[in-house]
Amino acid sequence: MSCKDCQTVLLDLLLDPGAPTHAAARRHLASCPKCSLEFESLEATFTLLDAWKAPDPSPYFDQKLAVRLREEQAKAPEGWLERLKSRLLFNTGRQFRPALAGALALILLVGGGTFANLSGFSHSRPQASAAVQDLQILDKNDQALQAMDQLLQDDGPVEDNAAPPTS
Repeated sequence: MSCKDCQTVLLDLLLDPGAPTHAAARRHLASCPKCSLEFESLEATFTLLDAWKAPDPSPYFDQKLAVRLREEQAKAPEGWLERLKSRLLFNTGRQFRPALAGALALILLVGGGTFANLSGFSHSRPQASAAVQDLQILDKNDQALQAMDQLLQDDGPVEDNAAPPTS
């Protein structure tokens, strides 16, 4: 067994020393001083943890905690972002229900209208043939050219009644 494999089994060996599957790890610990030192260090740590006793909380811990919680909840948030965050996190949502209902109704209307338009329920006029469309485009172009000609004719040379004085 290699040192790397033995180190992965050290915790299992420490927690369940009588398991028959750890025989190879025990043989490796007997022959490798580095892994043996690591195992002894883990054993000492677990012995210290078993001897340690957590301190008892003060007798008024629960009351003090409840008072601090009430103070923090009653304190107003500092900025508008914190107020919005606290309103979203700690609120029941009753004041948002009308806005949410309106938004959902709007989504349903837009979605339904889009579906009706995409599904072929539209009542548009029938399309003209390609030849008719081409003639309509040419007629519009001709009208635009006539309008341009009229504008150019109107912008012809303007006669100046006031001639510059000659000296």
